[in-house]
Amino acid sequence: MADDKKQVNTADRLARNLGLLQAGSMVTLDIVTPAGQKGRYRTTFIGYLPQKYVLIQYPDLNKVGSFAVHIKAGVKATIRGIVEGHEGAVVAFASKIKQALPNPSRMLALEFPSEVGLQSLRNCVRIDTEIKASIVVNNEKWRVLITDLSISGCQLYIENGEQLSLVNEGHLQLFIENHHELGALKFEVDICNIKQLPNAVSAGVSFNFASKDQVEKLLLSTMVNES
Repeated sequence: MADDKKQVNTADRLARNLGLLQAGSMVTLDIVTPAGQKGRYRTTFIGYLPQKYVLIQYPDLNKVGSFAVHIKAGVKATIRGIVEGHEGAVVAFASKIKQALPNPSRMLALEFPSEVGLQSLRNCVRIDTEIKASIVVNNEKWRVLITDLSISGCQLYIENGEQLSLVNEGHLQLFIENHHELGALKFEVDICNIKQLPNAVSAGVSFNFASKDQVEKLLLSTMVNES
């Protein structure tokens, strides 16, 4: 993915108004402490002062719990969010926490980044995932795991699925009951290849054009939340 990322100067990017994070949009905050402890939270992007700082909402205290002691000045943070109106893209930047602000509401002030990574769906290679899903074969529901994902297709891992007649089905429906903020998703897929594994089956499938919008939503969410 690194080769497909376009590094842009943040000031120029903002000046050209090419659609960086909008105020009020949801972002993913990744924090790494000096000791290597990691925390990941969904929160709200508030805004920025060019070349000075970036403001985000402090994550939900109920979800942060005891990790709150690590959310302080000097700790490394990475922000990822969907860029609206940019034909499907994710923006990401690394920074450090400058200060935790208690008023007018709990916020985090981050150092203004020197670079921003922009990843377009059109240039996205496959992303490793562990998304729980299901398929229906011969009126029987099977639990599957999506092990990688791209704009064109995905790889399915079906445990104890040696007896599945997937190769004869050709066309399947793939269901995801819940994935982060997206809720239930349904995809039309076509089988490209199938491989027998010890106590499992691995199937490569391609997404039908009818599922294009759903695929883009899933891929963007995965890029933001699981990268």
